[in-house]
Amino acid sequence: MHTPIQLRGAALAATTVLLSASVAGCGEARGNGPGDRDVQEDSLTSQKLSWKECPAPSESEGGGGAPSPLPGGTKWQCATLKAPLDWQHPKGSTIGIALIRATASGPKNRRIGSLIFNFGGPGGSGVTTLPAFGTEYNKLRTRYDLVSFDPRGVGRSAGVRCKNDKQLDAYFQQDSTPDTSAERTAFVRSTKSFNAACERNSGKLLPHVGTEDAARDMNLMRQVLGDDKLYYFGISYGTELGGVYAHLFPRKVGRAVFDAVVDPTETPEQSALAQAQGFQLALDNFAKACVAQSGGCPIGDSQQDVENRIARLLKKLDSKPINGLGARKLTQSAAINGVAQSLYSKDFWPYLTEGLDDAYRGDGRILMMLSDAMNGRNEDGHYSNIQAANIAINCADDKARYTTADVERRLPAFRKGAPLFGDYLAWSMLSCTGWPVRGAVQHPDVSAPGAPPILVVGNTGDPATPYRGARRMADQLGPGVGVELTWKGQGHGAYDSGDKCVRNAVDGYLLDGKVPRDGTVCS
Repeated sequence: MHTPIQLRGAALAATTVLLSASVAGCGEARGNGPGDRDVQEDSLTSQKLSWKECPAPSESEGGGGAPSPLPGGTKWQCATLKAPLDWQHPKGSTIGIALIRATASGPKNRRIGSLIFNFGGPGGSGVTTLPAFGTEYNKLRTRYDLVSFDPRGVGRSAGVRCKNDKQLDAYFQQDSTPDTSAERTAFVRSTKSFNAACERNSGKLLPHVGTEDAARDMNLMRQVLGDDKLYYFGISYGTELGGVYAHLFPRKVGRAVFDAVVDPTETPEQSALAQAQGFQLALDNFAKACVAQSGGCPIGDSQQDVENRIARLLKKLDSKPINGLGARKLTQSAAINGVAQSLYSKDFWPYLTEGLDDAYRGDGRILMMLSDAMNGRNEDGHYSNIQAANIAINCADDKARYTTADVERRLPAFRKGAPLFGDYLAWSMLSCTGWPVRGAVQHPDVSAPGAPPILVVGNTGDPATPYRGARRMADQLGPGVGVELTWKGQGHGAYDSGDKCVRNAVDGYLLDGKVPRDGTVCS
């Protein structure tokens, strides 16, 4: 199993559907380095997008029905942007980048431009996620066209393919917290097999799915959409993508918001440990909230009791999985995955309570649904390519390649920092073992001298992108660029929580250019 995806929208939308249906050197960069030169290839910049009514999402995007019109009748429109496969050779072969938009609702003379969203992952489909959360951005649509996309390697944008549905079912049933030499050998063999399948099915694409490639795609997108500056809303991994864009094209940044912020200073190992601690904190907060309920907590009498019972369940599942969905059992790995998924939003805490209560009685269906949502599995058994894309993008970006000895050496620190999630996140460090493409950097360079203020929003209770990453991102962007806003809340991200203080600050910045004071706190 791999590091939980740093995703706000798509994973939560998938969870909602599944449940209602059934009951993460020194920042060196590749390419030409920082600059503000626009793409000069006429065949790319002069292309005209053919906007049409959106089809139903492809299986690689997660499936489902075509997006419904917004309140008021505005229909979602889709188009394909032609971009170079290899940005080092922009006159070479091209790939299609799938786009979606809803046009601005306000007067034309008040329209600012296109507001481009990336919801995270890496690996999340913006084409499916933006419509799922479109009404959250009604106010922003008064002055912007809302635009999102499937980044290269994702969904319909030359999606990375690795294993098929049946193989993925087996892959996600594996023990991802190996305790014995035999289990460790099997885990490494499975990881290498998955990565070899990615090379076999998508080898030509794998060297070209890194974050810098996606940032250059966004710069082309900006030009083809007709905007002199990039207006951007990045969530989770989307903050890293936005930071890399700002580093490459600082004077092309217009207004940009980074919400649920990735720490750009960390190595993959440091990020995995921080994320383990983040999920542990979120679990602590969940347990506290459960026992504080007026009607009592059905899964424990105290915070420690709740967490002890979860630990006992996980230990039992390691040797004796229980009934899950269909022929699939709820394993220890699936249960941890399901618990982690439910901590992405406070809205899902009731599902976690119910799922745990059921699991204690031998019914693992709800926890399995939550795990399926994390892995991109629909109720019909088909998988999106979110996990394949996640691994491909991370392995293209990250130079580090870890061994079992590296993991074993660090396990004590992971277990101390996060008793329930430590093993799970520590072993995720092996995701790029045997990957056929070398990683680009130790961590991303997001320094952006010359860029205008960028609003960086951190959430003190964020499990997937711990709060300290916001300050570090703001610092790395540079003096006068990174402006930090703190929300004292729970779940992954802040804006979509609906908190009025956060909403007013972000809306005022994006709509009217009002930059909050650095260090503003919403509680």
